Amino acid sequence: MGWFERLFKKGVPDPAERRRQLLSTGRITDGVILDAGLNDDGDEVVHYLYTLNGVDFESSDVLTPQQLALPAKYAPGAKVAIRYDPRNQGNSIVE
Repeated sequence: MGWFERLFKKGVPDPAERRRQLLSTGRITDGVILDAGLNDDGDEVVHYLYTLNGVDFESSDVLTPQQLALPAKYAPGAKVAIRYDPRNQGNSIVE
C-alpha cells in the first residue's frame, strides 16, 4: 500500500473504538428493539428502530457481555436508549 492510500483510506473502524467514541460523544434518543438473535459468529445481535427528525433508522448491534447479563432489557418490544453520532445519524449503538 502506498503513502497516498494510507493517507486517504477511510477503512472500517474498530468496533470497540466506535463504541467508545459513541459512548463519549454521541447523543441519546429513544428506540425500540425489533428482534434479537445470533449472527454467524454466534454473537447475540439486536435489531432496533429509532426516529430522528421524522426519519426512521433501523440498525443492529452486537450486545456486550454487560448487556447480555440483562436479557429482558434487550428483548423484542423493549424500549432502549440509543447513542448516535449527530454528524452521521445512522451510526448508532444500543446503550
